[in-house]
Amino acid sequence: MSYGLYIGKNLTADGIAYLAGYGDEPSSHWLEIVPRAHHPAGATIHVGVTPQADLPGVMSTIPQVAETARNIRVSYSYYLGVPAPLTNGGLNEHGVAVRDIWSTSRDELIALTPKDQSGPNYSDLARIVLERARSAREGVDLIADLIARHGYADYGGNSHLIADANEAWVVIECSGGKGLWAAERLGADSVRASRPGYIGVIPIDQPNHPDFRYSPNLVSFAVEQGWFDPAAKQPFDLNKVYGDGKGRWAGVAWIEGEMTRRAARREKIGIADIFWAVRTEKLTGDTAGYGQVVPLYGKVAPELRMLWHTQVGAIAAPFAPVFMGVSEVPEEYRQHRYLTTGESARFLDLRHGDAVSIVPQGIESTRSASAVFKRLQNLVAQHDDLFRPEVTAVWEAIERKLTADYPGVVDTVQTLIDAGKPQRAAAFLTYYCRTELLAALELGETLTRSIEARTRALFGISADPVPKSAAQIW
Repeated sequence: MSYGLYIGKNLTADGIAYLAGYGDEPSSHWLEIVPRAHHPAGATIHVGVTPQADLPGVMSTIPQVAETARNIRVSYSYYLGVPAPLTNGGLNEHGVAVRDIWSTSRDELIALTPKDQSGPNYSDLARIVLERARSAREGVDLIADLIARHGYADYGGNSHLIADANEAWVVIECSGGKGLWAAERLGADSVRASRPGYIGVIPIDQPNHPDFRYSPNLVSFAVEQGWFDPAAKQPFDLNKVYGDGKGRWAGVAWIEGEMTRRAARREKIGIADIFWAVRTEKLTGDTAGYGQVVPLYGKVAPELRMLWHTQVGAIAAPFAPVFMGVSEVPEEYRQHRYLTTGESARFLDLRHGDAVSIVPQGIESTRSASAVFKRLQNLVAQHDDLFRPEVTAVWEAIERKLTADYPGVVDTVQTLIDAGKPQRAAAFLTYYCRTELLAALELGETLTRSIEARTRALFGISADPVPKSAAQIW
């Protein structure tokens, strides 16, 4: 389902907007830096879903653009039969960030979905926005144009949160194969959580309202189906007409209220508050595949755009910095066989040429950061009241150090860039981020050994088939 949280720039201590959240999928997750790329005339990309997907469809090709932007993203290997690799989004060199969040359509729309649906799927849309958009508004335009031209291949409805330094947009893409979509603008004073993504009342009597956009048939189709009656003089509530009708879920209402309360303080919302909002045990557990916090800077060198990343749910890992200027990701944070779909039937052995692992042997010979942190998460979860406060205190201390170091890192890189030494800037950033990501991993292993030893001594290792976790709102 995933989780997204947008905080407008007027509500933060540093005057910067933020987009945060996590991916909610059980398969393998890995961190990627995707370079800017040039593509020949006539190039195409494959999009859509296969006949084996939960809501079946057909793959198709759409035109590629001449140049795609450098971006940081987390990829994963499975969701509801949609072709891998998949992504919920990330950040591009132009300062556009994307989060994909499930948003179910009403049952009747899902039933209308053609068996041969085609066009981009939710991951395709997130990836294309990362690769092409130079602003959040342009990201909305891209999604609208892609749906109009090529259709939309869905698994029951979805949404995207697209943000830049000045604004964000919630985009809801409806199931049913009818090209239905709507978008709501969020500004500098907005707090918005998505899980699922939602839009409430749309002022359809003001078709040029600057905060809302939608497909030409959004209202007319609802009228045709008898889901909305203009004569009743009722507001057009998108969630009620086309969604699950539940409005804001309890977890969404809670975190939006909590962040609004923190924004009202004299100190407003700091980055530690946003780390907390992604880490809190009320919202984050084993389903969180990774964590992400993106500061949405305005005009900065592309190399200095960055996000804070945890390889699994933030309960079990600290947020570490990943800059756009990094040339490579540590091997430990790349794709491993751990939880990668299909790897249980493959080998790292050429005698099985038709079933060779998709993971390079050298990468697999390194530790899997996902496996290390997930092991810690499972140890903590079994005795949450005892171990979570201890682990959280360690992560928060690391994050305080990293955020304090951040201005010095930026000054160093900017000095190198101004001196005409971009390669040295990239080398410094790569060294710095690699060092901190691996330091987080080492600390994760140290905590794991300590908590495992104490678990064995105090409680023994449980074989209870019922897993434990902290109580969550959703």
